[in-house]
Amino acid sequence: MAGPRGARPARSGPGCCWALPTGLLCAYGFFCSVRPSEPFLTRYLLEPHRNLSETQVFNEIYPVWTYSYLALLFPVFLATDYLRYKPVVLLQGLSLIVTWFLLLYAQGLRAFQLLEFFYGMGTATDIAYYSYIYSVVDVNLYRKVTSYCRSATLVGYTVGSVCGQLLMSLAEWSLFSLNVISLTSISIAFGTAWFLPMPRKSLFFHHAATQPFSVEMKVMDCKNGAVVQDQPGVPRVPGWEDEVKMPLNREGRSAEKKEQKVDALKVLKDLWRDFLQCYSSRTMLCWSVWWALSTCGYFQVINYAQGLWEMVLSSHSTKIYNGGVEAASTLLGAVAVFVVGHVKTSWATWGEVALSLFSFLIAAAVYIMDTVHNIWVCYASYVVFRIIYMLLITIATFQIATNLSVERYALVFGVNTFIALALQTLLTLIVVDASGLGLDIFTQFMIYASYFAAISLVFLGSGLYSIVRAHRRQEQVRNRSPESC
Repeated sequence: MAGPRGARPARSGPGCCWALPTGLLCAYGFFCSVRPSEPFLTRYLLEPHRNLSETQVFNEIYPVWTYSYLALLFPVFLATDYLRYKPVVLLQGLSLIVTWFLLLYAQGLRAFQLLEFFYGMGTATDIAYYSYIYSVVDVNLYRKVTSYCRSATLVGYTVGSVCGQLLMSLAEWSLFSLNVISLTSISIAFGTAWFLPMPRKSLFFHHAATQPFSVEMKVMDCKNGAVVQDQPGVPRVPGWEDEVKMPLNREGRSAEKKEQKVDALKVLKDLWRDFLQCYSSRTMLCWSVWWALSTCGYFQVINYAQGLWEMVLSSHSTKIYNGGVEAASTLLGAVAVFVVGHVKTSWATWGEVALSLFSFLIAAAVYIMDTVHNIWVCYASYVVFRIIYMLLITIATFQIATNLSVERYALVFGVNTFIALALQTLLTLIVVDASGLGLDIFTQFMIYASYFAAISLVFLGSGLYSIVRAHRRQEQVRNRSPESC
């Protein structure tokens, strides 16, 4: 029988209206990233009227961010999926508003430690922003919408850094005024988030009971939002990473499927089973170990780089260019990642040796930052450091994600990030925290350089062992093959 007159074939689901949530999320990401005061945070905290010493800022305030980020990461990971993303996006916006409000008006050590706690919450809840879009669009739109969202945050961060530098250097605005702009921009983002549609489902706790895929989707979610599909003819474009984000949704071919609720115990059992299966692969384990170790060191360097620059050249006696350096390192890193995406090499064979070589270059850059007390050399070394890290994390992300489905992608990158934060917490507690060694900033950076050098040696040994073993295996295959007559 014919259907009602004028009826069209039904096409329900989030794919029909992807433009609105994508546009709102891009607007949220852009305004949330426009924070012109952020490159000058250390200088702001060390202003005389704050009555904070260098030891308090570096050894008692900054470590709180690391501790809170680690403590909140796993609960936020589960809460994001259980609450279906939007409430956690709103929580992120609120956390950042509280952070910048305290930055403007807080006084005293405890108040600024509380500020770092809320900033840690804002960082941990980043996962909701980067995973929300996968719950409201069809899988065939993942590549497009992810690129839009990642580009929005990149542009926002660059605009914020450049504006902050120009307003300070040319217009001579105060840091208080830059923080007002940051708070205003974040407030606009928070207001925008209220208009996001509420997703109906999520990956673990509220998923749709769908039929198996004819083609398994494999997603790689990097800083520029690349998506990898395991289909012939679809180009693979790698992304880049300052902090790793995880998609948490799998779409079927129809959005009209019945929602199926999953109990928490079953979710945890499934995650544990997948965890054991994923890390049973030596290749997966190798790249994941480098990911966790290097990300730990990367976080430490970028968190305390401003402190090092402040010690090399006091910002109270001369103009500084932190904003320009952050913007330049971000853009050059993105260009380098684009280039490496077109380089064809056998990462399975030479990957560990490449990790060793580039980790050594990172160690050299950090060592130069620490020992050559020239601000321009420090700036240049920092740019090199970030570019190399972005290249390596792109390659590592691609290698890990190539053979992972969406669920296992979320699990592996979540575990890697958690391990990186656990290591960073340990390093912070021993080296930075006033209750530990409480070392000065120059000694800290010497330890970070040594840390990356140790990573280089570990992967050099592992890489050489892998190459020798592969060569012996080839020799054995040759020897066993029948001789030609």
